[in-house]
Amino acid sequence: MSSDLFHLDVLLVEPSPVQLKILRERASGVGIMQMREADGVQSALLAMQRKVPDLVISALYLPDGEGTGLVQAMRATPELQHVAFVLVSSETRPQALDPVRQSGVCGILPKPFDTAQLRRVLDATMDFLADDTADDGDIDFEALRVLLVDDSPNARRFMRRVLENLGLREFVEANNGLEAVAVLEQTMFDLIVTDYNMPEMDGQALVEYVRQQSWQASIPILMVTSESDEGRLAAVEQAGVSGICDKPFEPATIRALLRSALAQSD
Repeated sequence: MSSDLFHLDVLLVEPSPVQLKILRERASGVGIMQMREADGVQSALLAMQRKVPDLVISALYLPDGEGTGLVQAMRATPELQHVAFVLVSSETRPQALDPVRQSGVCGILPKPFDTAQLRRVLDATMDFLADDTADDGDIDFEALRVLLVDDSPNARRFMRRVLENLGLREFVEANNGLEAVAVLEQTMFDLIVTDYNMPEMDGQALVEYVRQQSWQASIPILMVTSESDEGRLAAVEQAGVSGICDKPFEPATIRALLRSALAQSD
């Protein structure tokens, strides 16, 4: 991985000189050599206008806004939509981190973080940025028809990019469970990838509908969610979901869950 990281163009967004120094040292320690710096939302966006980076590593709290606002501004800008984003924060409250998770990020690093945590997030980032598709031999991913269900367009875009890197090519998207139900009535799919928290009909209700009422009751269903309530997740598992993955997720985890879910459906 180090040789790939050597060529990565990384923008570090951190207002504290002390934290910036630590971040730069940790990044260079794992092989990142091309680093630029910004101290806030606007300076970061200006830096990205001058040159689009491969990866942005940002603090959550910035002088002129938050990392949440930065990643949302990036996702609203066509040329920045696919730039990888990693958040560094000591924040643990779900209400503070969930908007970042929903925006499609490669990882959230705690503050402070160690080298192993950084390497793991960078592995996920390199998987996200990969141009070549994974070779899974016995599975013809390219022929699979996938229904993506998430009320966040950014989350759907991020998930689609990851799945495309695995070789999947045929997608239909829905904003919530109700839209997904309407699509399922008309079109046959090989896989459903859904969020949990959605308006109109959430992920659990969608799983229950598919398993109990749909003519496609045996279709594999993967849930990618920021939901942390163990009781709710247990209910989803009982409803018949094929696999559950956290947001943000590691592409390697999605690959393993996907292979497992498809094997169960054979």
